[in-house]
Amino acid sequence: MTVRLSAPRRLVALASIGALALSLTACGGTTKDSARSSGEAKGGNAAADPNAPIKKGLKIAFLPKQVNNPYLTILDNAGIAAAREFGAEAKEVGPSDASASSQVSYINTLVQQRHDAILISANDENAVCGPLKQAMSRGVKVVSYDSDTAKGCRHLFINQAGAEEIGRSQIKLISDQLGGKGEIAILSATANATNQNTWITYMKDELKKPEYSGLKLVDTVYGDDDDQKSFQQTQGLLQAHPNLKGIISPTTVGIAAAARYISGSKYKGKVALTGLGTPNQMRQFVKDGTVKQFALWDPKNLGYLASYAAASLASGRITGARGETFTAGRLGERRIGPDGEVILGPPTVFDATNIDQYNF
Repeated sequence: MTVRLSAPRRLVALASIGALALSLTACGGTTKDSARSSGEAKGGNAAADPNAPIKKGLKIAFLPKQVNNPYLTILDNAGIAAAREFGAEAKEVGPSDASASSQVSYINTLVQQRHDAILISANDENAVCGPLKQAMSRGVKVVSYDSDTAKGCRHLFINQAGAEEIGRSQIKLISDQLGGKGEIAILSATANATNQNTWITYMKDELKKPEYSGLKLVDTVYGDDDDQKSFQQTQGLLQAHPNLKGIISPTTVGIAAAARYISGSKYKGKVALTGLGTPNQMRQFVKDGTVKQFALWDPKNLGYLASYAAASLASGRITGARGETFTAGRLGERRIGPDGEVILGPPTVFDATNIDQYNF
């Protein structure tokens, strides 16, 4: 049966519906757990206020590839210390393995715990995208550091140095040690690590240059940022390639494990090793002649910069747009480049002449 309303009653009914809609809108007010706006979630449409103070009491979490990685521990601890400078609550959480999906559950938990910002060093650029986008849609600011996510899954990427500069410089280091001739191999971290794969791409491109025609890349293996597996992969490389003259390991876990194996083997002094490592890890291997040169940036500064970037985002000082600037404490003003990238600076080359000047 159809009920017909008179004109006056229809007007009353429409007015009631409109009032109800307004009431529901008011009840759905903005909270940290809801999307503050599509512009804020993506960091592109919300207006930045560069003069806004950093909010007090921000909740910030560092999510490394794995919590037992010495390099990332140094980095995260520096970021946590920086957070204390601007009155934030910060912590490190994460998996004990570096598998592609191991970080997903931690992202979901941090969102439930109402964190203002998540800083992540991604094991896999795509595996973490779904939960990170969910976090962004609920107003959480996402900053990747050390190893990037896919670009649409974070607001900023804090890069230790230009990826191209890192990759090409690794080839120069090994070439200088080998006199430009010989078979070389790469011992990487995980097969899906964004930073590792980008650096390796530039290494392979650099090898195409005429000045490196005497070098031949014969293998690339993965130690999964696990000390024992990296140790075994080094052994496997040297057994599989009897004419191998050099190894590049652009991962702090890998280079330390490779150095440990080579230092106690017949290959010491015969196979060159370079890559990315911390001075404290590599000091003994430089002094005993196993390693001549390797490179890295200061992970403490990288963690410090990432922490200030996250706080600036969460405080509305920046949105992540290209050209915006923010002040990162003692590191001074930083500018956001293309694709939301902020670069710390060029890497430092360590050898016997300067390694004792550094303690990290």
